[in-house]
Amino acid sequence: MNTLDEVVLQKYKPEHLQWLRAFELPKEQEKFTALPIKMLEITKERHPIVILHNNEPVGFFVLHSSDKVKEYTNNPRAMLLTALSINHSKQGRGFANKGMKKIQSFVTQQFPACNEIILAVNHKNVPAQKLYEKVGFKDTGTRKIGRIGEQYIYNFIIK
Repeated sequence: MNTLDEVVLQKYKPEHLQWLRAFELPKEQEKFTALPIKMLEITKERHPIVILHNNEPVGFFVLHSSDKVKEYTNNPRAMLLTALSINHSKQGRGFANKGMKKIQSFVTQQFPACNEIILAVNHKNVPAQKLYEKVGFKDTGTRKIGRIGEQYIYNFIIK
């Protein structure tokens, strides 16, 4: 892969705002996630992350180190991944897959205390389940009821 076509993960910066404001998702996807513009709040426990392709934001997610993580795991070193989305006009090009494949090295560099990433995926969101499984997340067998039904709890151990 040449570096021009590389997908990188980066902490949100103000210069990403115009792209994130332009994000669009089909209605059937919007029910499973949140648009980036609604998730930009940054705190010491909430870290918006941008998936870049050729320096252009194509995707987005949030890593949480807050007490919210305790709803999903007893591991004090885990982080919770939420709101993963790829801009509709950029979908189907493997950006979510490439971005999630980089999560281990990104988290190791940016959040060295973290040794596990946990997430909840809706039981009806089969494309997301397949994506997470393909990049190494495992279904923990734990279930939670979310705002639109049953959630499967997945984790990824950072080695």
